[in-house]
This record gives sequence, C-alpha cells and structure tokens, in this order.
Amino acid sequence: MKLVVGLGNPGSKYAGTRHNVGFDCIDYCARQLGIELDQSKFKGMYGKGNVNGEKVILLKPLTYMNLSGESVRPLMDYFNIDVEDVLIIYDDMDLPVGKIRLRQKGSAGGHNGIKSLIQHLGTPEFKRIRVGVDRPQNGESIVSYVLGTYRPEEREDVEQAIIQSSKAVEAWATKSFLEVMNEFN
Repeated sequence: MKLVVGLGNPGSKYAGTRHNVGFDCIDYCARQLGIELDQSKFKGMYGKGNVNGEKVILLKPLTYMNLSGESVRPLMDYFNIDVEDVLIIYDDMDLPVGKIRLRQKGSAGGHNGIKSLIQHLGTPEFKRIRVGVDRPQNGESIVSYVLGTYRPEEREDVEQAIIQSSKAVEAWATKSFLEVMNEFN
C-alpha cells in the first residue's frame, strides 16, 4: 500500500494559494484516479483506491502546514505503511513556477510542513514531489507570497505541474520511484 500526501492549509481562504499546491495535486489525482476523498480521520481527509493493481491512499492533512506530521504518522501507523511507501507533494520556492522535481530524500529546506514530517517520521528519507512556486519579488514577504494566489500568467504553468505530478503518482503505482524520477525530472 502506498500513501500520497499533499501539503496545504485547510479552509477556503487558503484555496488556490501557492502554499496549497499539494492539496491541488491531491484533488487532481483523486479525480484522475477515481479516488474519493471521503474519509475524515487522522486529522485529515483521505481516500483509498486501486491504481494499476496497487492500493493507494491519498491524504490531505487538515492540521495546517506546520503540523502535517501529526496527520501523516498516525495514518501510516494505522495502515502499517512503511516510510519507503510514502510520497509527499508540496510547494517549493527554489523552483520556478510550474517546474516539478522528484527526490528520494532531502532536508526541510526551510519548509515547515517538511520539518514537521521529518520530526514525526523520524527521518528525512521520504519521497517527494516538489512543485515550483518561485520566490517573492519586489520585497514581498515570504508569508504573504506563499499565502497569496498565482498571477494570471502563472496559472497555465501551475496547472501543467499539477497534471505532471498526478502522472508521476500514477506511474509510481507500477514503477520504481527511481524510474519515475528519470521519467519526470
């Protein structure tokens, strides 16, 4: 069984913001893969499905970004999912808008959601899809930037990144993550 987690913040005021691109990816994956996010437990919304013969859980932690690990760890424990079967999708300011980068492990890089996951999982060695949101311009604060919405000219690039992330999730059901990295990086 594989667990795919999209990071974000709950509530309509955060919908469509850069920090919620992980949620956007999970919502898109759910539609594409026919998985209904109809379970509310483990401080999150999740759904279970079957992707090319592989059992998959899609999860959106509803703990707010900084506490994401409080949702992911209990779900992993309940379903007996090993950390090597976990994939986290989240926003990354070190990549241009619309670019995705798959990694098998890494540091938090200043991302509070990833810091929480490292703390609760006890390791930085979990698979990731980093979705580029770029950095703020003209002295805008990081908080205002990541909690802000995309500029109109960025929407198409973001939508393509969400589609590519979903395709990578689907590919991971039947391929090794290294093969998926080679295909999508």
